[in-house]
Amino acid sequence: MPQFWIETVWLVPCYSLLGAILTIPWSPGILRRTGPRPAGYVNLLMTLVSFVHSAIALSSLWGQPAQHVALPWLQVATLDLTLPLELSALSVGAMTLVTGLNLMAQLYAVGYMEMDWGWARFFAFLAFFEGGMCALALSDSLFFDFMVLEVLTLGTYVLVGLWFSQPLVVTGARDAFLTKRVGDLFLLMGVLALYPIAGTWNFAELTAWAQSHPALAPSTATLLGLALMAGPMGKCAQFPLHLWLDEAMEGPLPSTILRNSVVVATGAWVLIKVEPILALSPVVMTALVVVGAVGAVGGTLIAIAQIDVKRALSYIVTAYMGLVFIAVGTQQNEAALLLVLAHAIAMALLVMSTGTVVWSNITQDLTQLGGLWSRRPISGIACIVGALSLIGFPPLGGFWALLKLLDGLWGSHPWLTIVVLGVNALTAFSLTREFGLIFGGKPKSMTVRAPEVLWPMVVPMTVTLGVALHLPLILQTLGLLPDWGLLNRDAALVLTWSSLFGVVLGGIVYLGSWIPKPVQLPWRSLQDLLAADFYTPQIYRASIVLGVAILSRVTDWIDRFIVDGFINAIGLASILGGESLKFSNTGQSQFYVLTILVGISAFGLMLVWSALPGGL
Repeated sequence: MPQFWIETVWLVPCYSLLGAILTIPWSPGILRRTGPRPAGYVNLLMTLVSFVHSAIALSSLWGQPAQHVALPWLQVATLDLTLPLELSALSVGAMTLVTGLNLMAQLYAVGYMEMDWGWARFFAFLAFFEGGMCALALSDSLFFDFMVLEVLTLGTYVLVGLWFSQPLVVTGARDAFLTKRVGDLFLLMGVLALYPIAGTWNFAELTAWAQSHPALAPSTATLLGLALMAGPMGKCAQFPLHLWLDEAMEGPLPSTILRNSVVVATGAWVLIKVEPILALSPVVMTALVVVGAVGAVGGTLIAIAQIDVKRALSYIVTAYMGLVFIAVGTQQNEAALLLVLAHAIAMALLVMSTGTVVWSNITQDLTQLGGLWSRRPISGIACIVGALSLIGFPPLGGFWALLKLLDGLWGSHPWLTIVVLGVNALTAFSLTREFGLIFGGKPKSMTVRAPEVLWPMVVPMTVTLGVALHLPLILQTLGLLPDWGLLNRDAALVLTWSSLFGVVLGGIVYLGSWIPKPVQLPWRSLQDLLAADFYTPQIYRASIVLGVAILSRVTDWIDRFIVDGFINAIGLASILGGESLKFSNTGQSQFYVLTILVGISAFGLMLVWSALPGGL
């Protein structure tokens, strides 16, 4: 019986897609008497089936060697496009995480989007997203991973653009789609260039090929690695391809639960898989570390200056994914996977807790909130646990993930150690600031009447809260918790102190009453720099957007006046020539004889001229 669940685990993505297909009768309103709510319940049921199947298969696969299944698709000449699947504890565990969090997000959406007119489409898109991420977890081919990432990019577009009647939503969906497409274009170049060199897209074979030290020119290895790195940069919202995540906050908040927790991690998943290829070039590994450090430090600094609840969390996501890039760049894949796991659960809990505030108070502005601790105790506790689970606060999940990363950096990369500790302290400060502005202080006009929310939103939040609290025990049971005896105690102590420093400093500033709010930095230009995202949008408009606009105008001018002008000139000459011939044809034989005689005379003169001395 256990083997049955393992052999059929590839059906898990199909359950989600089936749920999305079953939603069709409600999406355009074919079925009107029931309303759109059955569409959500159908997808909830299919996601529950996916989660149960994944969990049973995971328990059967745990401790067993990976199994490989090949599904033939296309064979042309020397090109063999067979879909290889890896059925391992890691891949099935990733599916269990995706389906579990999507189950919580869908249940949360039942309450959050109770009266929304796009109910059926929203649940169909969530199911579409879930199916793509589950397929990505099982895929053992770089080519098919790229295809699935393209599907997820489309999923981001339709989910962010759900409320398409709002201009900001349309702009956010468009910007999110186009920004991710930049990284996808370079990733496609790397995928296509890799096949002639390695002769395969299978990850196991690519790892063996990379470990055999192929005779690649340094420039080739560097260009190949940078192209493969660009795709995950866009998916993980790393500088300079990070703006899409901020723009995506215009979408419904329940989709943010999934996007900020596991969708951004799809890029990290692919990055970890292609790490053996990236390691062929020291330049690429250095670039990974630099991109990760910039994203981690820049993301936390920008988050501190944001007044929008969802955007403040989105930049924390960028910062945490930057730590994952640092882990991969220093070849610490286990630490990267732990970071992804801890971040997914903690960030989902944070989005749920702050989402209840947005739902009942009808504002995302942190400056208009406050004093909700006595009115929203469950949401407040969830926010505290989510924040502590994300930073290096023992004994929660984020502590073990960050400690695993620090243990590998300690001594060998001192400046990266400082970066990780600084990012952890800044993250702690930023999350404490957000908690203080929402739950601390006195109630304001927007928070005077703010009771706890509906049970469909409270239940998934409390379940995720329990998972976050028990994550270390779950990891210990599965044998994944780092061995305390082998870890660096000094690193653990410094990590804990950095967390406490950020929390205490944030509490003094935003939970105390002696510092006026909003806090104003003495350097106004620095505050504006952080609040405006280092003026990245303006730089985009002044460089890339302006450059594309100028190039488009030049291309239009060339097409309009040169290409079309040449064709139009030929057509005009033909018309004029035809009209001239039309008027020269009189129908009189005397005129035709005269024309022949003139031609013969001209030809004779040419012959005589050429026969004369000095002639032609």
